[in-house]
Amino acid sequence: MKKIIRVAALGGAVALALAACGSAPEDTNETSGGDETSATVDFTACMVSDEGGFDDASFNESGFKGLEQAKDELGIETKTAESTDPGQYTTNVDSMVQQGCNLIIGVGFALEDAIQAGAEANPDIEFALVDSAFSDADFNPVTLDNAKPLLFNTQEAAYLAGYLAAGVSQTHKVATFGGQPFPSVTIFMDGFADGAAAYAEETGTATTVVGWDKAAQNGSMIGNFSDTEAGRTTTEQFINDGADVILPVAGPVGSGALNAASQAEGTAVIWVDSDGYLQPANEQYKGLILTSVMKQIQTAVFETIKSSVDGEFSSDPYVGTLENGGVDIAPFHDWESKVPAELASKIDELRQQIIDGDLVVDSPSANAVS
Repeated sequence: MKKIIRVAALGGAVALALAACGSAPEDTNETSGGDETSATVDFTACMVSDEGGFDDASFNESGFKGLEQAKDELGIETKTAESTDPGQYTTNVDSMVQQGCNLIIGVGFALEDAIQAGAEANPDIEFALVDSAFSDADFNPVTLDNAKPLLFNTQEAAYLAGYLAAGVSQTHKVATFGGQPFPSVTIFMDGFADGAAAYAEETGTATTVVGWDKAAQNGSMIGNFSDTEAGRTTTEQFINDGADVILPVAGPVGSGALNAASQAEGTAVIWVDSDGYLQPANEQYKGLILTSVMKQIQTAVFETIKSSVDGEFSSDPYVGTLENGGVDIAPFHDWESKVPAELASKIDELRQQIIDGDLVVDSPSANAVS
């Protein structure tokens, strides 16, 4: 019999997708593909970041690495437009159109409107969007022949992280907060809350999750993906409330959470999107990172570019799962000796149960982005 984890309907959260309005690109860089001895291909792949920028040590950076990998391995040309404000999304996408890009990739749910408008206005150009599908004005799913969603069943990996967090917590209180209530954010929080709840139920250990009410689909949001000070103060509030494992789902804002955790002995942070332990920006705090809920955005971006270069582009969504390696949690690194062997073994069992379909971790946010 399958165990099914289901949460309440998302309701109006999808309606918070940002409508981009134009301003001049803040930072548009052009780079040529390959080195001087590499064969070059007459193809230009382009990327627009969200407000976090390409050095966010999170999903924008992961996407950019996929673009760079394609440049190095496929010999193509690349162009980028780095956004520092949501108002630049439409203008940055338009800039990529004007610069003759063959494929334009938007990184993040917030770029849905700008990427979709660009795809509809330019049927001869191929587009892709990380972390969101496309929809009409009533939020009904829309398929565009020249636009590919790159999606991730992040709730599966976040479930493992939630179970782990509850298992290592000494206060039996864990916390999470997001940047904005996009489905690509709340999907982490749903899985995290479900995993912590499963640990409590299976072990009989009363565990509290603060910062997110999965039934109400409501919780702590700082309002953006750039305010690291807000990440610090929010984390401080959680720590003062007794939480000792924190999951910030807000890209580079996680560095503020790490800073707050460094001031409170026994506090751990779970990073998102990439392996935060390996990020140079987190070097001084890496010992605080219990694990990371990872999305293989780099691989998804590279494969999408390669299929376009090879003339095999498809609008069929890419969906990363535990089964295909598109999502997972990172190694425990410095926490390896602190995580009980029994708990680590249980995490492996849960991963396999999800892969086998014996444990289904569901979330309305997954339905909203897929």
